[in-house]
Amino acid sequence: MSNTASLKKEYAERIAPALKEQFQYSSAMQIPVLKKIVINQGLGIAVADKKIIDVAINEMTAITGQKAVATISRKDIANFKLRKKMPVGVMVTLRRERMYEFLEKLVRVALPRIRDFKGIESKFDGRGNYTLGIQEQIIFPEINIDSITRILGMNITFVTSAQTDEEGYALLKEFGLPFKNAKKD
Repeated sequence: MSNTASLKKEYAERIAPALKEQFQYSSAMQIPVLKKIVINQGLGIAVADKKIIDVAINEMTAITGQKAVATISRKDIANFKLRKKMPVGVMVTLRRERMYEFLEKLVRVALPRIRDFKGIESKFDGRGNYTLGIQEQIIFPEINIDSITRILGMNITFVTSAQTDEEGYALLKEFGLPFKNAKKD
């Protein structure tokens, strides 16, 4: 738990003052913060095989250190052999300590393990939030490659209190996310 305190402390001591100066905020409450990280796996293939959901829940729980939950379908779609309330994915929402723990692990351990890694795209949603797509779950050290039956991707969404993409980009860049093309700083 000491490493989470370091990232939280780094935000308070270095990142927040730097952002306040960069964007000329008049109040400390205007400084963007990382509210939560949502990790989501869409598993359409689970319609045919229910065990895939259980495996995905166990993997996601190991990666994040928090129990993952199955997401269920909202309606019937005959073409996909989908019924209402069938499990079609797995998700976890991380806040506070676990959020900082996961962020540190993602930046320092997982992302550098991606083959031919040249950085991540810097495309935000217009409100300062960022979603990162990962093709394989095996970049996380908790996943035992020998026990993998199928490579599954995931989306990691960083929800910030930033009002603009520029503010969100500056916040996540300060946290150490390796963006590909450095925007105007």
